[in-house]
Amino acid sequence: MNRWRCMVQEGAGRRGLALVAVLWLVVVLTVLVTVMAKSVRLDNRVSLSSCEQLRGRWACRAALETAIGLLNDDNKAGDGLQDIWSDNETECEDVALEGCVFTAAVTDESGKLNVNTATKEQLLALPEMTEDVAEAILDWRDKDDTVRTHGAEGGSYSALRPGYEIRNGPFQTIRELLLVKGVTEALFYGEDVNRNGRLDDNERDGALRWPEDDGDDVLDKGWIDFLTCYSYTMNRDADGGERTNINSADEAKLEGSLGLTKGQAKWVVENRKNSYKSIGDLISESSPKKASKKDQDSEDAVAVDLATFKQIADEITVRDEKRVVGLVNVNTAEKEVLAALAGGDEALAERLVQARSARATAMTSVADLLDMQGVGLDGFKKLASKVTVRSEVFGVCCTSRSVRTGSCYQADAVLDRGQKRTSVIYWHEGVNY
Repeated sequence: MNRWRCMVQEGAGRRGLALVAVLWLVVVLTVLVTVMAKSVRLDNRVSLSSCEQLRGRWACRAALETAIGLLNDDNKAGDGLQDIWSDNETECEDVALEGCVFTAAVTDESGKLNVNTATKEQLLALPEMTEDVAEAILDWRDKDDTVRTHGAEGGSYSALRPGYEIRNGPFQTIRELLLVKGVTEALFYGEDVNRNGRLDDNERDGALRWPEDDGDDVLDKGWIDFLTCYSYTMNRDADGGERTNINSADEAKLEGSLGLTKGQAKWVVENRKNSYKSIGDLISESSPKKASKKDQDSEDAVAVDLATFKQIADEITVRDEKRVVGLVNVNTAEKEVLAALAGGDEALAERLVQARSARATAMTSVADLLDMQGVGLDGFKKLASKVTVRSEVFGVCCTSRSVRTGSCYQADAVLDRGQKRTSVIYWHEGVNY
């Protein structure tokens, strides 16, 4: 009996051990399945993320091609904020593609101050600019190693950890400004760090979320909105013809090319003894509004009248360069940029912006400024040598958003339309956000 009882107990023990072994096996298998499932889910997410990133990149490329098409179709007689590349929600905002939407925000690089030609006074007129930073910018772009009073040359940068070399030459990209002493991301980007042109929730909540902002409902712009290093304009008229240099053309050229009378051509030549610095030097408060019959027939020197000047303003120049760097498009420039060009005259800049917004089309000649309310002759002469009405270089902020995940992809590009074929001269891919 005892022996039988021992056998029963021994068998029960073996079955218990087997049950424990099975339970442990089930636990191990469950853990393996769980780990594998998590790994598969992770792989799927990585694959989805890579797929959506690739989709976003090509959607940004589609946005870029859309911008190129609009710029090529644009009327090039004058570039303004009313043009199809600037005001076109249908073709540029939330355009649907397979699985995503894209937006192409086009800006005029010629509507900004060129950091390679801007003077210290013009830089200081920009918001938040200090003398230290302005002189550091000038030291960065000049060719010498002489430190300005408040500037910074090579030693200031080589002493950093890690150190780097100063350019001592023209800025190659506008983001190169971030290397200049005193230039911070907050100053450079303002509150619009993601460059989408909108005031997002994290850009108006103070210090709660990055970036830190002032918490109001106004999108404060940074220097990237006021400065460029890409702008230039062709020294040609609205029809693409070469302009006549009033500093070098003889009387016959002035009569034949511009249609000036003999007396007017003679007056232009006689009054350029020290060279005209601006086409605005041809007119003054004493200029007649129209040429009289007597003046038209005179062979003596006769001042150019305002009516004639307006007709020829887009056909004349005071320089020989075929490609002029640094002129600002008066049709598209921000108020802050216009004020900097006008020697800090914010009132003139405000009046110009208001008068410009009342126009249905862009100005096609700088002489159109003479007819704008609040600008007049004084305002025109302040700006005439510094502005243009046409642009060759444009920035494009390309943004795409995935319909499935909501993730976004962004890229910035700069397009040069001044060549036979519009080309990409800068491409900077942002990050998903």
